[in-house]
Amino acid sequence: QVQLVESVVGLVQAVGSLRLSCAASVRTFSIYAMGWFRQAPGKEREFVAAINWSGGSTYYADSVKGRFTISRDNAKNTAYLQMNSLKPEDTAVYYCARNRRSYNYYKPGEYDYWGQGTQVTVSS
Repeated sequence: QVQLVESVVGLVQAVGSLRLSCAASVRTFSIYAMGWFRQAPGKEREFVAAINWSGGSTYYADSVKGRFTISRDNAKNTAYLQMNSLKPEDTAVYYCARNRRSYNYYKPGEYDYWGQGTQVTVSS
């Protein structure tokens, strides 16, 4: 059974910045692409970012491009989402997920394991 545990990295960030981490419980982490999704109240879960198994390719939703950065450290079985210039519309529960090796990174259905979700609230 794969477990993905999300957390906020560090306690102090520049105003409008936050870094999320996603730690996987299995050593096979390094062969899977990983993604981040978010879900705001009353809305469907939407794609935020994805990274391929090696970290050599990254993909972003237009709404976060240039502000968010996805990365991974395969030695630590961990993926990250650095969020800068946060806006109130970024408020949502953020989920990390493991891609089922479909190479379609944009749809929630292409991910087989999910983290528990982390609430991110950005006030205006």
